[in-house]
Amino acid sequence: MAPPLTRRTLLQSAILAAAVPGAGAAAAPTASAATLPPPSSWTLQPFPLKDVSLSPGIFAAKRRLMLDHARGYDVNRLLQVFRANAGLSTLGAVAPGGWEGLDGEANGNLRGHYTGHFLTMLSQAYAGTGEQVFADRIRTMVGALTEVREALRHDPAVLSVAGRSGTAVEQVRGSYQYVDLPSGVLGDAGAVTLAAWVKPTHDSTWARVFDFGNDTTRYLYLAARNASGVPRFAVTTGGAGGEQGLDGTAALPLDRWSHLAVTIGGGTGTLYVDGTAVARNTAMSLTPAALGTLTHHWLGRSPYASDPVFAGALGGFDVWSRALSADEIAALQSARATGDLVSYAFDETSGSSFADASGRGLTATLRRTWGGPSHPGFLAAYPETQFIQLESMTGSDYTKVWAPYYTAHKILRGLLDAYLATDDDRALDLASGMGDWMYSRLSKLPAATLQRMWGIFSSGEFGGIVEAIADLHAIGGKAEHLALARLFDLDRLIDACAADTDVLDGLHANQHIPIFTGYLRLYDATGEERYLTAARNFWHMVVPHRMYGIGGTSTGEFWKARDVIAGTIGATTAETCCAYNMLKLSRTLFFHEQDPACMDYYERALYNQVLGSRQDTADAEKPLVTYFIGLTPGHVRDYTPKQGTTCCEGTGMESATKYQDSVYFKTADGGSLYVNLYSPTTLTWTEKGVTVTQTTGFPREQGSTLTVRGRTASFALRLRVPAWATAGFRVTVNGRKAKGTPEPGSYFTVERTWRDGDVVRVAMPFRVRVEKALDQPSLQTLFYGPVNLVARDSSTTYLEFGLYRDAALSGDLLPSLAPVSGRPLHFTLDGTEFAPFFEGTEDPMHAYWRRVEPRVVFGNSDAGVANPARADGTTLLDEVWAGAPFASKGALVERVETVVEAWVSAGLLARADGERAVSTARGATFVP
Repeated sequence: MAPPLTRRTLLQSAILAAAVPGAGAAAAPTASAATLPPPSSWTLQPFPLKDVSLSPGIFAAKRRLMLDHARGYDVNRLLQVFRANAGLSTLGAVAPGGWEGLDGEANGNLRGHYTGHFLTMLSQAYAGTGEQVFADRIRTMVGALTEVREALRHDPAVLSVAGRSGTAVEQVRGSYQYVDLPSGVLGDAGAVTLAAWVKPTHDSTWARVFDFGNDTTRYLYLAARNASGVPRFAVTTGGAGGEQGLDGTAALPLDRWSHLAVTIGGGTGTLYVDGTAVARNTAMSLTPAALGTLTHHWLGRSPYASDPVFAGALGGFDVWSRALSADEIAALQSARATGDLVSYAFDETSGSSFADASGRGLTATLRRTWGGPSHPGFLAAYPETQFIQLESMTGSDYTKVWAPYYTAHKILRGLLDAYLATDDDRALDLASGMGDWMYSRLSKLPAATLQRMWGIFSSGEFGGIVEAIADLHAIGGKAEHLALARLFDLDRLIDACAADTDVLDGLHANQHIPIFTGYLRLYDATGEERYLTAARNFWHMVVPHRMYGIGGTSTGEFWKARDVIAGTIGATTAETCCAYNMLKLSRTLFFHEQDPACMDYYERALYNQVLGSRQDTADAEKPLVTYFIGLTPGHVRDYTPKQGTTCCEGTGMESATKYQDSVYFKTADGGSLYVNLYSPTTLTWTEKGVTVTQTTGFPREQGSTLTVRGRTASFALRLRVPAWATAGFRVTVNGRKAKGTPEPGSYFTVERTWRDGDVVRVAMPFRVRVEKALDQPSLQTLFYGPVNLVARDSSTTYLEFGLYRDAALSGDLLPSLAPVSGRPLHFTLDGTEFAPFFEGTEDPMHAYWRRVEPRVVFGNSDAGVANPARADGTTLLDEVWAGAPFASKGALVERVETVVEAWVSAGLLARADGERAVSTARGATFVP
């Protein structure tokens, strides 16, 4: 059930609806959706996802697989880490693990990020399909996060559970909660018995049942498990080296009640487990009286920061001022007795305190190790400590601090997307509160501290938070939120890129790509040109200078020197997150400046790396998305990377539910419609009262048909002419050729008054071409139109292929390949299968291979001459075919004659060999 609409929500929705087109009829969600107003600086504007529906094709098939995951995964598992942090019941859910759990990489310091990704996926799925199940799941998650924030705003509250008899208090793992006892609990006892009922739920070592002491010098403690996995009691006045101890003989069982007791008296200490003595130390001379005044008296907490907080249930804790006998300890198993120094039954069902039944009135208090949030807007799946520690860090250590503002970004983005998709006011309130909290922290820090923080690898990473905060400001209009976005300026990077100084060598790629999308949004909000200039120049430092053929970038997550491609190929190239964020940056740049290269790149990365990063297998439990895509020979893609719930799986979930977001754009004045991608879709353009339907099998079909239906409307249809479309680009309107000459790497305009039923047909024949590694031209990758073709072979060394022997006069290398019957876009070359990169298989692949053209061959006729090469690797045949396309065979022969003469004159080719090459070209037969 949707939460009631407030007056503010209704007013806001009305304002935003007036600024941006409303929902169309196609796939319209059942609940009204808020809208993000487009900035006035955007000369182009996107259509909401709900206005562009996907028809059957490769994108719809990939999305269907991800939607199964969106429907099937238990969201309570994602919420587990948030609820645990707030001390709430986790409803029996198990954390997802991997990066979303305390046992994952770097102690789970990134937990919470995946929930944000999942919210964004659900929001996009709802917007794109209108299926109520996605809206229902969003509301479940938003409701739970609202409860989490409310709990964090207050002192921790008792979580009552069933005890051994009656009730007990549970300490959820990840809650960082403990019981704080008043001073004087032990008194000056010369003898003592300490007893507790415990039900541990995790096997972590050194978690304390109790710890009474003065830092790490004078103390006594009982750990549920020591390094050997058994209970240990110790008392000392000289630190760890002076401990007098008692060690158990067996591990305490998990999820089962155990009774632990320690007695000290007469120089003897005894440890009991379930009423049985398991350890005795007759040289235990230390007693509580020897410890003097102690500063802490804790149940469940250790003074060592590296020790975990006890996870499990406490069913009672008692202290006696004498050493109970073995029979008395045994009797405690069946009948409760009250300690004379302190006695807690833990039978409270609410509040934050525990009554003492000893008669001494020593009320205990439930506390968090970290205190509590610095601001009521704080929301996270872990304590605020990572944010605090980052402020004093000078170097990276992700085991202590792992990108807390990156995680905050994912949560903030997910909440904003949830609000925009469902108009759930609670989501916007949570997002606005996060903005308020971050501003309250960061606005107090000196500028130098902020610059240092944002420059730290990994720990200081903040993802796309600037973009998200700018969107929050656009929705709510709060001045503090715009000021907050500007606090993330990394001046040295902005200034260098604005000056077109390439400083990317050695930088972590995905830490920096999304920064520039945010800076573009700051340009929108402030008009400061340096943001736009820096983003534009940065994009050109990556494309093509650090770009692999599939559109990916980075090696081992980092960038290397400019124009080094072959030299960076390895098993950890092309981090999937990088492609996701480069698409966002390209798209946002295009809103400002319609450089067709941005959309050429968008097509390249989307149709190759992004599509290929998702395995073509259904799985409700896993998104099945790559982290890295290794480009080494014989690489097999890993669709279940690391321990799971990684950043790339998160962005992969998002990518697969927004494939249609950049197919169409409109000009701000509504005068033009840009068709950026050829994809089977239907656009509902409410302002014009028309729909535009693309019917195509692209890229298995070499063209597309667009049908306009609805009212009569005037606008310019701007069709992208891909840079690779060198074999022609033909446009007809209702069967008649459109006026004009399309140029590859541009947009072709058809301007007219459109009427119901008008049909535009676009034909764009594909050619086979190669792209060469910038630093090693003989290392090449193969394309057929927009599709990267990879060789499927288990060899782990570079394969070698030649392509000139059957090259067409047009320069098309397709005649050298043999199509595979019944398998579109599959070919063989010298017996090796080539297949589209976008197919999500586990076949070993070769994205790059070695180009070897040892002999001069024309039209499959061998001249009997070795193919000479210049010092830079350019061969005679390279130079000949660089002149393609050729209008006729005569034009090709003329080119051969010219090149041969130049090479003979340069001493690179013997004249007799040159004459044989020319003669062979004259006698050969060529495909047009």
